[in-house]
Amino acid sequence: MSYAYAVIGAGRQGAAAAYDLGRFGDASRLLLVDSDLEIATAAAATVNRLLGRSIARAARCDATDLTMLRSVLRGTDAILSAAHYNVNLGLTELAVSIKAHLCDLGGHTGVVRQQHAFDADARRAGITVAPDCGMGPGLNVSLGAYVMEKLDHPREVLIWDGGLPQDPQPPWNFVSTFAMSGLTNEYAGSACFLRDGEVTEVACFADREELEFAPPVGRLEAFVTSGGLSTAPWTWKGTLDRLENKTLRYPGHCAAFAAFDRLGLLGLDPIDAGGVTVVPRDVLHALLETRIGARGAVVRDICVMRVRGLGDLAGRPTEVVVELIDRYDEATGFTAMQRLTGWHAAIVLGLATRGQLPAGVRSVEGISGSLIVSEGRKRGWAFTESIRPVS
Repeated sequence: MSYAYAVIGAGRQGAAAAYDLGRFGDASRLLLVDSDLEIATAAAATVNRLLGRSIARAARCDATDLTMLRSVLRGTDAILSAAHYNVNLGLTELAVSIKAHLCDLGGHTGVVRQQHAFDADARRAGITVAPDCGMGPGLNVSLGAYVMEKLDHPREVLIWDGGLPQDPQPPWNFVSTFAMSGLTNEYAGSACFLRDGEVTEVACFADREELEFAPPVGRLEAFVTSGGLSTAPWTWKGTLDRLENKTLRYPGHCAAFAAFDRLGLLGLDPIDAGGVTVVPRDVLHALLETRIGARGAVVRDICVMRVRGLGDLAGRPTEVVVELIDRYDEATGFTAMQRLTGWHAAIVLGLATRGQLPAGVRSVEGISGSLIVSEGRKRGWAFTESIRPVS
């Protein structure tokens, strides 16, 4: 059986997701929708070239115009939103009304909670809605579920993940391969973890530590950022005593951005600057774009994930460690960030469309981690894992 897919938002992640759906999702049609027709057209051309067949086409539509979007999406079986999280609630309502499966890249746990209110409606429509997919939240949580499945009685899950340039250039040693607003959104506010079995807020940039990875990655720093676990702390409360997630960067990044935060540059309230009203975060975005923005350049990046689970297996305390390191793909031109973000979302949407996920609004942590890992291996993701008793 084949399916008609639509991808809303035809930028980096959307193009990678469309390619994956065309290759692994039994796609008969791929519609790339963007408010900028030039971007959508270029993405469709890239997908068709990589797949070696003319399956993708472009359409112009603003994702906030649900009336027009309803017309554009006529005949669509499943939708993947790679657009800003502020459109995902409207897309959820639209998906239910046209009975199309929906998966999105999320980015805001509050919006995800509102999407879950559509669970009964989605069940009645016979569709699956899966918010907050991608690299993190998304694949990192799937790997958390995977290590939990390896243990009889899991107690702790610790997750570290991040996207980095393969060839870091000082002084920043970082390049943003996604929207700058997404980066600063992760650095604002606090994260929700499980500590002693209770949902606990922890401030961004807190609890910095350093970890060692195999060459050529080497030593990285890890620190708290917001939203990386989405709804998992509430879902796994009562199962886990501890659940934490930290972002990985080359050493020095945390101190610089924590200083920006203390200075107020992550603020959203307008201020007066020399008689001009500005939003501090907008100013920061403008400055960062010229220094760490990809600006259309080829970014040979590397994405690093490590998940450590502790619990009991066969009556013995046991540690499970799963690691994934993915790199820029020379064959397709996709960054590691595109592959882990866009492809995870496409994997989940493909499972939903083929009827492998139940109808309703489904959290990523409620989807089999083993199933996600199996699908990832089909795409060449090189997972490593170890299971060993601990004292």
